[in-house]
Amino acid sequence: MARRKRYTLKAKQISQIERLDLMRRGIQGIIVDLDNTIVSEDDVYLSPHSEAWIRDAQKEGFRLFILSNGKRKYRVDYWSARLNVPALSPARKPFPASFRRAMASMQLKPHQVIVIGDSFHTDVLGSLLSSCSCIQVASLPHPPRWWEKILGKWVQIPYLNAEELWSADCEYSYP
Repeated sequence: MARRKRYTLKAKQISQIERLDLMRRGIQGIIVDLDNTIVSEDDVYLSPHSEAWIRDAQKEGFRLFILSNGKRKYRVDYWSARLNVPALSPARKPFPASFRRAMASMQLKPHQVIVIGDSFHTDVLGSLLSSCSCIQVASLPHPPRWWEKILGKWVQIPYLNAEELWSADCEYSYP
């Protein structure tokens, strides 16, 4: 059996990814990052049309799984329930164990899965270590961590047009 070629693409936001193109490439499963990909880690911004894109992907038969390095489990649980997508947190990306666990949950092989995330050092590198293809999206605006001030321009694509961002409007129930 011939090995399928892995690829790494870039997109401004999730809603600009053509699901029909993913289907043509044989993709059946999507591992998606949460923080700064779907919603900013400070819960201020939501990637435009991301919830509708995820719902449409589910209706079209894609299997989805959230991998988040976020340490606030209640937050990941909230978004997992809101999007109706199983999640694992903390995922310890880029280590492949969580990617393999997500693929096992979706019952798919690496060549059938694509990873969508904003960070090269976690999402893209994790996809490569797990033999999956990847789409790197622009990172939603968020308060930068110390290492992002130094390395951010090499590991993330900045989100340039804040006018297009949506309010996240989330309500958590704390444990």
